Amino acid sequence: MEDSPGAPTVESSLGDCGNTTMLNGIYHERQTRHLCGLHALNNLFQSPGMFSKSELDDYCTTLTPRNWLNPHRSWIGWGNYDVNVIMYALQQRNCETVWFDRRRDPHCLNLSAIFGFILNVPVQMSLGYYVPLPFQMRHWLALRRIDGRYYNLDSKLREPRSLGSEEEFLDFLGSQLRMDQEPELFLILNEEEDPTAQKNQQRWLLPHFRD
Repeated sequence: MEDSPGAPTVESSLGDCGNTTMLNGIYHERQTRHLCGLHALNNLFQSPGMFSKSELDDYCTTLTPRNWLNPHRSWIGWGNYDVNVIMYALQQRNCETVWFDRRRDPHCLNLSAIFGFILNVPVQMSLGYYVPLPFQMRHWLALRRIDGRYYNLDSKLREPRSLGSEEEFLDFLGSQLRMDQEPELFLILNEEEDPTAQKNQQRWLLPHFRD
């Protein structure tokens, strides 16, 4: 990142990208409608143009070619994309998605091999601020390392939240995965640099944790 530590926050409107913030060189999209999946992907790649709503909608149709009630998104067209769309989108950018068993200790992770993380958590719906509704929705958010520190890039936050060093980040992951609401953690890996090398199926784990 080339921005100086004292760089001001800049906000603008980018249509489906919602409000965006650039703070100390960190790109952050804010929540609009039910497009948290789109925001999580763009925040993960630190790019406002990496994905668009129309692109994710096209992926929904590719996965299930129906003219109405596509199962991979909200029927009213406001997003709410499911895991199949997120994984397919990442695949189009030559990334591998690995589901992490929440029963494992995150300290087994080989962080140097992992590009970033996407966390899926339940969100209690409510009518206004005070009347809870009897159902939940799922929310996507991105986590990744930028300039040596880990950040929570959740689109519901006003700005990126620093999670600290590797050890502090692993402790944060552990606390999230121990929650009762059954969060889901996905590891995002770049394609291996040497395509001729034998593929390491568990490179996201430290060597002594691999099968």
